[in-house]
Amino acid sequence: MATAEKKRPRSSSGGGGGGGVEKRPSRKQILGRKKAVEELIRKAVAVKDHLAQFPDFHKYQRNGLLVYLESGHGNQLPLSTRKYIQNLLKVNMEGQYGPEWPSEEKIKRREMVAPEARYIFVRQSSNAITTQNIMKQDSGLEFTHEACNEDRLIGFVHYRFVLEEDVPVVYVYELQMVPSAQGKGLGKFLMELIELIACKHEGSADFDGVYMQSQMGAVMLTVQKANNLAMAFYKKLRYVISSTSPSRVDPLCLQIGLEKNYEILCKACESEAKSKLEEGN
Repeated sequence: MATAEKKRPRSSSGGGGGGGVEKRPSRKQILGRKKAVEELIRKAVAVKDHLAQFPDFHKYQRNGLLVYLESGHGNQLPLSTRKYIQNLLKVNMEGQYGPEWPSEEKIKRREMVAPEARYIFVRQSSNAITTQNIMKQDSGLEFTHEACNEDRLIGFVHYRFVLEEDVPVVYVYELQMVPSAQGKGLGKFLMELIELIACKHEGSADFDGVYMQSQMGAVMLTVQKANNLAMAFYKKLRYVISSTSPSRVDPLCLQIGLEKNYEILCKACESEAKSKLEEGN
């Protein structure tokens, strides 16, 4: 467990295994790296439908649950969808936040409809027939489904492409599901998809003759310490406490009673997710 804590959402520095002093990057290299990272995030945000790249994740049918997934943008949500996900968030999280919820809810509602917010929605057909996804990347549509008239939204993931400590990451703002969909492997399925989306994005830039390459460094998220089920869930998926988490940044706060009520968890973009992506190609 101690070694797992050493993972950080940042690219490893260059250099061999020798014991010499590591050479500091030049200004050109620093600017080249910055340009590559900016271009990486720009390209990731510009993708209209990240789900379209992963056909194996268009439908989930396990443990008595049959659902299909679709993508969305925060500033393009229908009113009915916006109200539903805001209510689901309140039902699931109001108790976790306690007296802080009213102010926290206002912040979250603004975040949920921001242009940079990206979504994966989970819908279930009420008559349990197989929903056939006929998504076509070249159709000009983000998603098209052959679904029954009474399909219902039962969960969502809100994620963004952001910089954390100068490292490009996919940050999961929310993962919410109705109680009947929990404990059936759907949460793990959705997080695997987010990890694949993160690992899929790589970028490069040429700055004044300096060629730099960049990729998403990690998937990150914030979890309330009181949410024991969520903490156990993410730890089972091998997420660890980030170096940017309050308990890691300023341990002194723990000694003087200023402990924060949340942790920031992360998982580096490597190993299993990258292997799955390579196998899919």
